[in-house]
Amino acid sequence: MSFDPSSLVYNDQGLIPAIAQSESGEVLMMAWMNSEAVAKTLATRRVTYWSRSRQAYWVKGETSGHTQALIDLRVDCDRDCLLLIVDQAGPACHTNRRSCFFTSVQRDGETELMAPQEGL
Repeated sequence: MSFDPSSLVYNDQGLIPAIAQSESGEVLMMAWMNSEAVAKTLATRRVTYWSRSRQAYWVKGETSGHTQALIDLRVDCDRDCLLLIVDQAGPACHTNRRSCFFTSVQRDGETELMAPQEGL
């Protein structure tokens, strides 16, 4: 069965949220994709996102070297969110942390769960 990126449900800006997760189940980051970014990711197996601030495509790790190789692309039941199973090289977060989700929020405040990786 072939896959057509236009079969996904995009928001008013033509974007769909994409959650990157490691094979071990660790949630690494969330970013946005449009139909072309989905197609590029599937064609190259290198994860390509859409930068809302720069209004441009960005291949994860293109400048940092912290790449994401696509292992599997999964679509949720409503077809309005993607789960990317990736092989992450280096930190996923632009803050040099393994995951963008490094802050825990509880009733009594916030706790930083991981420090930036050194020497990268």
